[in-house]
Amino acid sequence: MNELHLETSPYLLQHANNPVFWKSWNSASLAEAKEKNQLIIISIGYSACHWCHVMEHESFENEAVATVMNTHFVNIKVDREERPDVDAVYMKALQIMTGHGGWPLNIVALPDGRPVWGGTYFRTNEWIDTLEQLQKMYQLAPEKMVDYAEKLHQGIEAISIIQNDGSENSNQKLLLDNLVSKWKKSFDWDFGGMARAPKFMMPNNYQFLLRYAHQNKDAELLEFVNLTITKMGYGGIFDTVDGGFSRYSVDLKWHVPHFEKMLYDNGQLISLYSDAYKLTQNPLYKEIIEKSLDFVKKEWKTAEGGFFSALDADSLNDKNHLEEGAFYVWKIPQLKTILKEDFYLFSQVFNINSFGLWEDENYVLIQNQSIETIAKLNQLTTTELETKKKIWERLLYNEREKRSKPRLDDKCLTSWNALMLKGYIDAFKALGNQEYLDIALENANFIIKKLWSNEGNLFHSYKNEKSTINGYLEDYCFVIAAFIALYEVTFEEKWLYDAKQLTDYTLEHFYDEQQAFFRFTSDKDEALISVHFETEDNVIPASNSVMAKNLYQLSIYFDNSYYEKVAKQMLTILLPNIDYPSAYSNWLDLALTISEQNKELAICGTDAREINKMIRALYFPNVIIAGNEKPSRLPFLQNRFVEGKSLFYVCQNKTCQLPLEDFQEVINQLS
Repeated sequence: MNELHLETSPYLLQHANNPVFWKSWNSASLAEAKEKNQLIIISIGYSACHWCHVMEHESFENEAVATVMNTHFVNIKVDREERPDVDAVYMKALQIMTGHGGWPLNIVALPDGRPVWGGTYFRTNEWIDTLEQLQKMYQLAPEKMVDYAEKLHQGIEAISIIQNDGSENSNQKLLLDNLVSKWKKSFDWDFGGMARAPKFMMPNNYQFLLRYAHQNKDAELLEFVNLTITKMGYGGIFDTVDGGFSRYSVDLKWHVPHFEKMLYDNGQLISLYSDAYKLTQNPLYKEIIEKSLDFVKKEWKTAEGGFFSALDADSLNDKNHLEEGAFYVWKIPQLKTILKEDFYLFSQVFNINSFGLWEDENYVLIQNQSIETIAKLNQLTTTELETKKKIWERLLYNEREKRSKPRLDDKCLTSWNALMLKGYIDAFKALGNQEYLDIALENANFIIKKLWSNEGNLFHSYKNEKSTINGYLEDYCFVIAAFIALYEVTFEEKWLYDAKQLTDYTLEHFYDEQQAFFRFTSDKDEALISVHFETEDNVIPASNSVMAKNLYQLSIYFDNSYYEKVAKQMLTILLPNIDYPSAYSNWLDLALTISEQNKELAICGTDAREINKMIRALYFPNVIIAGNEKPSRLPFLQNRFVEGKSLFYVCQNKTCQLPLEDFQEVINQLS
């Protein structure tokens, strides 16, 4: 029977009525495969995945397909968002076998879980033929499959090990300069981003490049980063009607998105736009932050203070069929009816023309000129056109709300919640909106109450008042980073001590001293076929790079030499292995943090938090901030508070200057 009705994952529940006898990933399912000596089909996807839905409809709802799968295989469905550990191991296998990856990820494995074949989306007949051939081979020549599985397993193990040649690059600045110079060769100077399609937003890439450009006074690079995030914010991939970004664009100009909206993208992008706004004061960036956080609050925030995970790419069209993007696109007759005499001007702003056309007379709204430029062309003031734009967006929003909405993935993932939590904190720093801090604190307390057990471990997922799945490294590293960020804006030391407690737990249960990196899974979890060390920064930064940054920052606050040693050792091993800088941008950011350019600032005085408001609104990516309004036992702040005075301690490489009292002098020294 199909056992997925017992699950809480929206993705698994989507498959609960398939005629395939699906099981979830657990020890009983794996034991059954060994007991029956049957091959395993491991099919991995996620709730907002368009091609996962297509393959489900074409194959997994098909009785003929189900007969083949049920007769000869143990069939296991995996939500990659619930089980990123399982996904990571089998994605490595697929990339070794085929040279590429993606979802749905379909693997056929031996009864012991070692993979022998893999692919992504398959049409029905191709899927049936492949399964029948694999089953026949397993019956007639199982030794060939076992031999291949062994070789493939060795390959997976080999790429799971971080190479340490013992070398140490003494000139890290030169290394960074060379890597950025190499990176620049792949820039798209027309639309920003990399010169290829599809285009992923990769927020950590641009946070690093923004910082590097600022600290090295590289005007050309700064121009490129602003070009990229401006073009991303012009619509298409950004939902100008209601805020929030889709996952990626299928084209070069950030126009037609893969329409699902993911919490992890939006949390990171809000942090990126907040940093960029602090540096540039560009009103477009502020608009994007405010719209996106309004969207998150309205569509994803739960009554308990958590955040849901995603909105699907597909929704019901006017013919009651699931269709990708149906909720978001517009036809000209609809727009003319809604906008009336403003349609012509609207068309200029949002390209209701060949530039904005997607397919089948459907338009995806996108700007390619600034509001100032279009206003001037139409003898309007910028304010007049901005007012009209807001009115248009409200009209379209009201009309769009009548449509069938995309399906909601209503689980709360700890790591993704922490990314959005940090997004709210960074937006609060940039814009000073108290509501953003209030929501951040509510979410942090949700994580503590619902996702942090009395035994000290984090859970990975929460739904229906139930916390499940022992946490992964990504859960710990992002929660720690968010708690450190909360301390930076509140100066409440509780958040630092919580971050330290989680860090110590992570060192105990995830750190591999021999490898000098953190495993993705805890030593309390059942072992998979291979140990996974996540080191490449992708659409989400690698959990190891985030952990290294956390350790270094906490080493400053707590004067902890072991934290510092582990962080520096990770970076030293990793840097010589970097070939593609875009895949290691968070490591490069850590290299800047450990460099001579970084500083620490202690603000000590009864008005420390008020002063911090002014400082945190400025762009100082190279400054680690601490502060207290009364005597503190935190090692970095100890014996620095003097009653009746506001003192500033500017430090570098654990050497602090004499305390300053003049605010402007402090700003000059940090700049």
